[in-house]
Amino acid sequence: MVTELRLQHFRCFESLNLVVPPRGALIVGNNAQGKTSILEAVCMLTRLQSPRIKRPKLMVKVGEAGFGIAGECWGSERQVRYGRGGLVMQVDGEVVQKQADYFRAGGLIVWMGNDDLDLVRGASETRRRYLDFLGSQMDPMYRQAMSRYKKALKLRNLLLKESRDCEAEIAAYDEILITSGDYLVQARDELVKSIEPLVQEAQHFVGAGSEKVGLEYRPSAGVSMREALQQTHEKDRRRGQTMVGPHRDDLKLCLNDLSASDYASEGQQRTLALALKLGQGTALQQRTQQLPVYLLDDIFGELDIARRNAVMDFLPEDAQVLITTTHLDWLDEKWDSWKRLNVIKGEVL
Repeated sequence: MVTELRLQHFRCFESLNLVVPPRGALIVGNNAQGKTSILEAVCMLTRLQSPRIKRPKLMVKVGEAGFGIAGECWGSERQVRYGRGGLVMQVDGEVVQKQADYFRAGGLIVWMGNDDLDLVRGASETRRRYLDFLGSQMDPMYRQAMSRYKKALKLRNLLLKESRDCEAEIAAYDEILITSGDYLVQARDELVKSIEPLVQEAQHFVGAGSEKVGLEYRPSAGVSMREALQQTHEKDRRRGQTMVGPHRDDLKLCLNDLSASDYASEGQQRTLALALKLGQGTALQQRTQQLPVYLLDDIFGELDIARRNAVMDFLPEDAQVLITTTHLDWLDEKWDSWKRLNVIKGEVL
């Protein structure tokens, strides 16, 4: 899926030209050498976003004005450049103006990292990002609705802080929030219902247990965004921010009908976090009939041997998998044939 990756002035890399085997590779090295940055670059090239940070400026190598990422993937030559003019996208040498067009010609990603445990016991924002990353890959309209919602929300919040009378302007943005917000709520609800059995399957496979997984989408606005905005209007004005909507929703996670964050053991929580991402991959494959690329960022350090092997066995046989790790003590002999890339101080050996 990704056959070649080229970097310039990205993170710690001055430059990099990497041939990626169809099956994937094991990327080995000590911490802070650049292993994760390779996975991050694949994610940027594919989905124009990093799971680690929101601002592209912070991905530029220190002392440089911008970065470039390019590569052969999904049958086309793709390129993303970032500089003072923002992001510039190209597919097969042609500049692409709209992100939707860029995504249409690209592929899918599942990112698994150590901080996935925050999905279970972290803030609701982490779980919303999980849903949004999956939803935007499965449904082009989802990303469009999310973009419109965020822009309207930002402008509405600015107006709410104004002392002047701007009710007509607020009402105009309310209509955008209602239309886009209702779409997101319905899409998320359907998404959660569809992935629950897939997460359940992965939980059983990785954990070798019989816990019952429960996923419940909880929209802060209830069933009607319009009614919720009307009811909270005065509170919104007093606080200078919009108190209800998809930006404040949550995903409740349960094991055996009990809150996973409150009652599950750390081992159960880690397994559930893995299951959420593995279920995400299955959902992408089922909906799009396309295998995602799996990016596993040093996830095996906190797992016992049984769960390490179970994760590897659960991954689709034909999927391309890129794994970063500080050591290979966990590696089963059946994976010995995988290509190994050693990363030292921003260089791949």
